[in-house]
Amino acid sequence: MKRWIVTDLELAYICKKKQKMGFLVLVKGFCILVCFFTFCFVSANSQNGERNGATVEGFVFIDGNSAIGRIDSDFICATLDWWPPEKCDYGTCSWDHASLLNLDLNNKILLSAVKAFSPLKIRLGGTLQDKVIYEDHKQPCIPFSKSTSELFGFTKGCLPLSRWDELNTFFKRTGALVIFGLNALTGRTIRSDGSAVGTWDSTNAESLMRYTVGKGYSMYGWELGNELSGNGVGVRVSADQYASDTIALQNLVQKVYSNQQPKPLTIAPGGFFDVKWFKEFMAKTSKSVDVVTHHIYNLGPGVDEHLVDKILDPSNLDREANTFSELQSTLRSSTTSATAWVGESGGAYNSGRNLVTNAFVFSFWYLDQLGMASTFDTKTYCRQSLIGGNYGLLNATTFVPNPDYYSALLWNRLMGRNVLSTSFSGTKKIRAYAHCAKNSQGITLLLINLDNATTVQAKVAFHGSFTVQQKRKIHSNGKNIILLPGENEIGEMEREEYHLTAKDGDLHSQIMLLNGKILGLNSYGDIPPLEAVTVNSSDPITVAPFSIVFAQIPDVGLPACK
Repeated sequence: MKRWIVTDLELAYICKKKQKMGFLVLVKGFCILVCFFTFCFVSANSQNGERNGATVEGFVFIDGNSAIGRIDSDFICATLDWWPPEKCDYGTCSWDHASLLNLDLNNKILLSAVKAFSPLKIRLGGTLQDKVIYEDHKQPCIPFSKSTSELFGFTKGCLPLSRWDELNTFFKRTGALVIFGLNALTGRTIRSDGSAVGTWDSTNAESLMRYTVGKGYSMYGWELGNELSGNGVGVRVSADQYASDTIALQNLVQKVYSNQQPKPLTIAPGGFFDVKWFKEFMAKTSKSVDVVTHHIYNLGPGVDEHLVDKILDPSNLDREANTFSELQSTLRSSTTSATAWVGESGGAYNSGRNLVTNAFVFSFWYLDQLGMASTFDTKTYCRQSLIGGNYGLLNATTFVPNPDYYSALLWNRLMGRNVLSTSFSGTKKIRAYAHCAKNSQGITLLLINLDNATTVQAKVAFHGSFTVQQKRKIHSNGKNIILLPGENEIGEMEREEYHLTAKDGDLHSQIMLLNGKILGLNSYGDIPPLEAVTVNSSDPITVAPFSIVFAQIPDVGLPACK
């Protein structure tokens, strides 16, 4: 291995001479090593303009010196909602029997789908949670009934304890980690302007909590309320009052679980991010809340006919970064030790849109959200929904997985906890994210191609030091350049790739292909194996038009991944 100490002119000359050998490329006056695994150190970012034609080259730049975020190992979360079959949006009733109260908990596909995550976090909640009464044998347990005169279009409904038993049997069978969203409107008076005043009455919640403990049911967390923060959805509660109620919830958890360790998390507020409201809430709950949750429906209503255009627009996807950034800053500027979760996110509200939010195209939005949230240190991301509506990971009628289910499962298996600073140069239509690999050495790279005609050949470049399988250390400092071994020395090394595409190239298809093969259940309802293809590590990563690629690169070690 040779070390070169060179001037700028010499560096340019070396690049020119070595380019044919596959070692180096000159980009804006800097020499980028393109060789082993197509890995390299870069001294500065490259901004190659997008060229005309079917194929463009680009660079993924990864800073491996330190992690910029750290997600939970069980980052993937999905929701189960309360909506009855009569819940309809824009003339379409898409919930079928997917409610917490009527879902077939013995369905083989459902059981297999949840078990596959080992474990899957499941958040129980949604709009109607603030109208749910928990059976306590003191009053009749009456189900939800549709009523246009009532808040959210339904009367109050009841959770029978027998159904709670059935749900917990399901959670135990599947290994799910359960977060239960409590009714936060009990005891309050709702004014004509939508404000809810008064203190939260925790009596009914305590009854359910004590029953749960008595039965030995495991709870990961108790969350207070749904979309009551800021301006609220239908109803709002002031930050000051919500903080007091959250403190009351934490005290209740401490009391009921006094003999149990670890105790369930105290989670709030489960609403849309509002800077002023959240800052006041955090200032008054700094020692009383474990997780701060916020909701995301950044694509607008499901009836919008331009949802696909929004999903394929990089500038539109980028806008949600402001919310993540502001929440991260709010947490950092407070004295809290609480972490941030996305507690519910379905992209398009009012149950999504058929053949969009349950089709292949939505994986562009969903995986981009997972990647973006991770870079801002979001610990968990709950997708609305596991099943139900037009945005379920599973079909509400057949239980067959929609494309996003497989996207979530691949993320869960490949993307490790430590998040790496990543950018892409070559075309604006590539979204790039990288993590340390999960349960293995190396890194996992996620590339999303939003372009309908351009294939991207992506090379990977690292900032800082890293080690490779042969234990050679590669680094650069100023103008110290260390050349890597040639292709003949690394030809035997391989990476694993997972290429996701839509059946027949149709973005509205509900059938996803993995490396050209249809992902489908077998006759027993089992989730199919997610098998990679192996690629020579000296080759660039090929990202076809309208495709998604996970690339697991095992033979590189970064300081951030130690």
